[in-house]
Amino acid sequence: MSDFGSAGEDGESSGNVIVLSEARHRKLDLPVTFNRRELDQILRLYGQMVAAGEWRDYAIDHLKDQAVFSVFRRTSEVPLFQIVKNPRLARKQGAYSVIAATGTILKRGHDLGRVLTVFDRKLKLLGT
Repeated sequence: MSDFGSAGEDGESSGNVIVLSEARHRKLDLPVTFNRRELDQILRLYGQMVAAGEWRDYAIDHLKDQAVFSVFRRTSEVPLFQIVKNPRLARKQGAYSVIAATGTILKRGHDLGRVLTVFDRKLKLLGT
């Protein structure tokens, strides 16, 4: 019998794809990444801010302990904002946070959509 499509003891089966548990993911030293849904939300906001003339460039870093989406006005500058996913904080303050260039945490939470609402006020001010 083939193990193709079965999860084994470390993951859950999702059709032909095996989803690794978080503990197994850390054991393999894989970097933390944004999933497709998270990237869709972030890139939708990025597109709105580019259209408004506020942001011009971005960088994505997948590190061992966190994933970071950095936003720049110009490529040569420090990031204006960083959208950070840190799974270790998921059960505490929340895995997602928005950090300003000064290092100030503007918003933190468990739901990325809610954390990204910190930019809603800026969009409304630009529209008036």
